[in-house]
Amino acid sequence: MLLLMPELPDIAAYISALEPRIIGQPLQRVRLASPFLLRTVQPPIQSLEGRIVRELRRIGKRIAFGVESDLWLVLHLMIAGRLHWRPQQAKLVGRNSLVAFDFPNGSLVLTEAGSKRRASLHFLDGEEALLSMNPGGIEVLECDLNSFRTALTAENRTLKRALTDPRVVSGIGNAYSEEILHAAQLSPIALTHKLKPDEWERLFTATCSVLKC
Repeated sequence: MLLLMPELPDIAAYISALEPRIIGQPLQRVRLASPFLLRTVQPPIQSLEGRIVRELRRIGKRIAFGVESDLWLVLHLMIAGRLHWRPQQAKLVGRNSLVAFDFPNGSLVLTEAGSKRRASLHFLDGEEALLSMNPGGIEVLECDLNSFRTALTAENRTLKRALTDPRVVSGIGNAYSEEILHAAQLSPIALTHKLKPDEWERLFTATCSVLKC
């Protein structure tokens, strides 16, 4: 089965589902089944335990969990990572279960299919450290046509490459870029410097439409 990397709409859906479950709740325990998932050493992840989750954010294709004292867990699901809400203290069964975050009302479990482990978890101290995780691409749903065109024409590249570069556009990967280009009736190998005004309008409209679905 082909697994597609979660992109902006998918990450937004995860956040919407998680907010009523964990905002305002204490993170009672973090159970790491795979030590390779955690890519940071300091601060120690155990220092999260007992602290209240204050907010959730999307950082590109990552989910950031804001915990009191300005601490942040940043999770990148990559291609095969998936989140599951399970009963409290759910067991980590099988090699695909990588970590569980235990709350009073349930456990959030990360699984990753396949033999290679690409998902990652960073534990960061402070807003500045969090912002360093942002590749810097524009947020399409927060910009206008001119800003969109300016970002994509900074270099002369194919539309496919421009749309999927997180330094250019935030949150779009292979799956949604194909849907966007199909909706805009544009070739993935068309060059950004060659697009006509009406084609830019179609591309921007299609991008906004697909990402809002």
